[in-house]
Amino acid sequence: MKKNIAKVLLGIVVIVVLMIISGCVYTVQPNQHVAVRQFGRIVKIESEPGLKFKTPFVQNIQRISSATTLYDVPLSDVITRDKKSMIADNYVLWKVVDPTKYIRTLDAIDARAEERIEAAVYNALKNVISSMTQDEVIEARGEKLTQMLTNEANSDIGDYGIEIITAEIKALDLPDDNKSAVYDRMISERQNIAASYTAQGESEAQKIRNETDKTVKVMVAEANKNAEITIAEGEAEYMKILQEAYNTSEKAEFYNYIRSLDALKASLKGDNKTIILDKDSELARILYGANITTGSGE
Repeated sequence: MKKNIAKVLLGIVVIVVLMIISGCVYTVQPNQHVAVRQFGRIVKIESEPGLKFKTPFVQNIQRISSATTLYDVPLSDVITRDKKSMIADNYVLWKVVDPTKYIRTLDAIDARAEERIEAAVYNALKNVISSMTQDEVIEARGEKLTQMLTNEANSDIGDYGIEIITAEIKALDLPDDNKSAVYDRMISERQNIAASYTAQGESEAQKIRNETDKTVKVMVAEANKNAEITIAEGEAEYMKILQEAYNTSEKAEFYNYIRSLDALKASLKGDNKTIILDKDSELARILYGANITTGSGE
């Protein structure tokens, strides 16, 4: 009987010890904050994964995710600076960066956090879009507009211990009744810009053609000038050579004799072999001299 009682007491002691141990130990998982609370007051925040200790029965824990969370924001209707309506479809990536603020302001309830995020993103959209014209908004779509919205939204959400990593615009569209007119205007503007670029290109091309033609004319004129100089130098050199070749009376007489024969040969082409010469011409003298020579030979 005593043994049975001892076993029961031992079992009770083991159970109590296990309860005490389990009340002293807790674990922090990756991507998790754990708030240690004592009588409702936050006394410690643990964010490093691992085995942790607390006072049993007096302290309890509250777990909060530190992972990045996706929230799809409802459609928002915003007005640009030039009074044009646009429909924005956003999503947000957010996470808890200050668990203490998150618990105190939102009681660590994600639904409340998303309500604050939705309001912050709408205010950011309203402030950013209203400061820009519709054309500026369309031009800034992408990384630039995302960064502007993210910075603006974070300035309104920091007091809740939340950080918005990115406030991304999935779609930025026009109301159905505005689309046709806006698209027509955009097409017309793009066509005007294209025509301006074309005219500018043609003007630049004409300038290039004019410059090229001018350069070609200058080059041709320079080449002709150099050719004339070369020809003149050649003729001068030719005359110099002739002068050196016939610089005596005998050579000059022989040169005249050869030139006269060449002239005679050129004049006897064709069927007409008759020539009329002045008696004092060099050619008559040559022929007269040849006849004399022939006559004396006979």
